[in-house]
Amino acid sequence: MKYIDEYRDKAKVLQLLQLIKEEDAKSIRIMEVCGGHTMSIHKFGIPSLLPSHIQLVSGPGCPVCVTDRKYIDQAIAYARMPNTIITTYGDLIRVPGSSSSLEKERSNGRDIRIVYSVLDAHKIAIENPSRNIIFLGIGFETTTPSSAFGILNAAEMGLHNFFVFSAHKLMPPAMKALIDEQVNIDAYLGPGHVSAIAGTQMYDFIPSQYHLGVVVSGFEPTDILTSILMLVKQLNSGQAKVEIQYKRAVKREGNIIAKAAIEKVFETRDDWWRGLGILKNSGLKIKESFEQFDAEKAFEVEVEPTRQDSACICGAILKGIASPSDCKLFARACNPENPIGACMVSNEGACHAFYRYGQ
Repeated sequence: MKYIDEYRDKAKVLQLLQLIKEEDAKSIRIMEVCGGHTMSIHKFGIPSLLPSHIQLVSGPGCPVCVTDRKYIDQAIAYARMPNTIITTYGDLIRVPGSSSSLEKERSNGRDIRIVYSVLDAHKIAIENPSRNIIFLGIGFETTTPSSAFGILNAAEMGLHNFFVFSAHKLMPPAMKALIDEQVNIDAYLGPGHVSAIAGTQMYDFIPSQYHLGVVVSGFEPTDILTSILMLVKQLNSGQAKVEIQYKRAVKREGNIIAKAAIEKVFETRDDWWRGLGILKNSGLKIKESFEQFDAEKAFEVEVEPTRQDSACICGAILKGIASPSDCKLFARACNPENPIGACMVSNEGACHAFYRYGQ
């Protein structure tokens, strides 16, 4: 608790707020592109503490939220195959597909199991040698190493019945796309967990090409407020750059071992993002040298035509051009008990954070 208290110290919070207020009052719109930041920002009530000229806005930082509905539909099609076990992280199970969800399929008797790591999926594969085990690999640079090591370890163990259905994505192409689409952004609160793996060099193009600052932040109140102060100072000085506030976890070069595993197993491909459409080289597919573990190569299934819910504005929320409160469904038809859009399902979704902690 002493460690946590250090980053939630009231006196330090008040000191940081005073320093922020003492800076020149230039209007600034800061986007966080990490679902963990979205949850922390609203949990600690940070928007209500800041001067009115500083606005925080959520971006495409929730991996469950940006995942294509077609991916869910295809995962459901896999679940309906005989002799198949679907293994998935918990958030994904409730995301609506076009006509069903993994949760509904499980209630109808499909073997769909929540796991906490890819090692759990390995154990299930070993215990069920006559069945196909498909691990749903979603997430940004943070979770991609676990899928990569899962495939490498499966190859070493000779697991013939373990497969990965990849929806892994890379954050920088989405950050670039938002700027290219002229979304109103003055600076980025950089993702802490993503950067702990991938490092911060991948953001260098943002200040050099677009003259916007990036500060990679931790998740506690003093982390976030310190990062905001750093970004305000950058804006006021006219010196956009990439900085690391979260130095206790993030290095510029990232995690060399994790990055090497990703590079060995995956290669980039164009991929679809909710709200942003298809972004070039923004997704990761399994390399041909490991295609025996690629669910997309191993199984051909008929996937129902994908249908989006026209009333849900999750895409606009992920782009930072709308707020959850702008949605007619928010807190009415759509809530955590009955999520209509992916932004309400995940604990890291903006709608979930708004609903749980208020605006």
